[in-house]
Amino acid sequence: MSLAVLKSRALAGMGAQQVNVEVHLANGLPAFAIVGLADTEVKEARDRVRAAIQNGGFEFPAQRITVNLAPADLPKESGRFDLPIALGILAASRQIPASALDQYEFAGELSLSGELRPIRGALAMSLAMAREPHRAGERRAFIVPHANADEAALVGGTAIYPATSLPQVCAHFAAKSGDAMLARHTAPPAMATPHAADFADVKGQVIVKRALEVAAADNHSILLVGPPGAGKTMLAARFPGLLPAMTDDEALEAAAVQSLTGSFRIEDWKRRPFRAPHHTASGVALVGGGSVPRPGEISLAHRGVLFLDELPEFDRRVLEVLRQPMESGVITISRAARQAEFPAHFQLVAAMNPCPCGYHGHVSAVCHCTQDAIQRYQDRVSGPLLDRIDMHIEVAAVEPDVLATDADGEPSAAIAARVQTAAALQLARQGKPNQYLTTREIDLLCKPDKRGKAHLKLSMQRFQWSGRVYHRILRVARTIADLAGAEVIGAGHIGEAVQYRRALLKR
Repeated sequence: MSLAVLKSRALAGMGAQQVNVEVHLANGLPAFAIVGLADTEVKEARDRVRAAIQNGGFEFPAQRITVNLAPADLPKESGRFDLPIALGILAASRQIPASALDQYEFAGELSLSGELRPIRGALAMSLAMAREPHRAGERRAFIVPHANADEAALVGGTAIYPATSLPQVCAHFAAKSGDAMLARHTAPPAMATPHAADFADVKGQVIVKRALEVAAADNHSILLVGPPGAGKTMLAARFPGLLPAMTDDEALEAAAVQSLTGSFRIEDWKRRPFRAPHHTASGVALVGGGSVPRPGEISLAHRGVLFLDELPEFDRRVLEVLRQPMESGVITISRAARQAEFPAHFQLVAAMNPCPCGYHGHVSAVCHCTQDAIQRYQDRVSGPLLDRIDMHIEVAAVEPDVLATDADGEPSAAIAARVQTAAALQLARQGKPNQYLTTREIDLLCKPDKRGKAHLKLSMQRFQWSGRVYHRILRVARTIADLAGAEVIGAGHIGEAVQYRRALLKR
């Protein structure tokens, strides 16, 4: 047999399309060609595969070798095709049996010694295999490097076989039974590790803690405005510990995105992502991109928190890229020949000083900024972006006598329990969080009583808020009512929601 066909997968956005690795051996001068829109990393497999086969104790055929990665119009990148190419050469040269190869899919980068190195996107490929339509009894198993086995096995229904080297994989197909065969990998326990940072460490800031509780109960975006040292970063770092527990689907989505960049760790399973890019980050770093598009910080924070500290220090054009994904929850990266779509359901937590020196409105420190300087500083964050942030909270400096007390604040676990109850109430009522209610659903489910409606109307007229803000206040008020266990949104709920929009009104 001079032809062998194996299965692998290429990453395209969040998808992992199946690739046929066709290896053909022909007579003629020795040559090794790889075709099928392969990039440099894939073409370099020629040298890695040759050395791995020889160092693994096999014979590299002195023939004309052609490797076709089909479909030809799908870009292929990275070293994940090393393993199927090497196995294809060995099967085509009859050094290993080829009868069972069609029951598996393969991915793995080879070292020159034949060891298997970890790859990016193992979880995304395993997820694509599980979701792909198949006939009864035709689902393939997946052979991956041992370092990727835990993440790939998180997807139920896919048989994962980890391997450490090319000879070990070859022994699996050569052996009919016994110790030489690879063992199916069992998924590790699905336990979410608790966040180490706890709200009990935060003294004072009762109002801000309450606002963060409301934000956590329904994925509301929030802006913290206050002087240096008031605790904005400390509060934001502890915020993920308040969020509701992730469902299996949410955890798989978040882990699959992180797997595309190789940043997923098994100890982070079912733990809300927390991304905090520096203010020098570019727009591409936030959105994602590249010749073969990869996810950016927005997508890596999917189902978790994106924390932007020192918000006005970000380039204004960089901040503007947040506007569209905050509304749609999706990032589409377009290139001349292809598009890639990544999920972006993130919760924005931002922090900023009220002025260039940071002490505007401080109870004791003196601000030396002019009114024009304060206005220019706050205007670095555009009105359309501020319009999309649900809650604007003033974080005042903590008094020294409060800092000197020995009493701890309320622990994260107690706050998270209330948040979980409110989140369960929303799912039972409408099947999704309040944040994702449509305009028509808001009219049906977020109706305030008579006094609440009058209060909201007066606030809209006084502060000249937009229609978007109107709906966001109703969503926040609905969340506040859910935390209180109230069926109807009252004037008190509306009043609290209105107060969460006023941190930047005093300029």
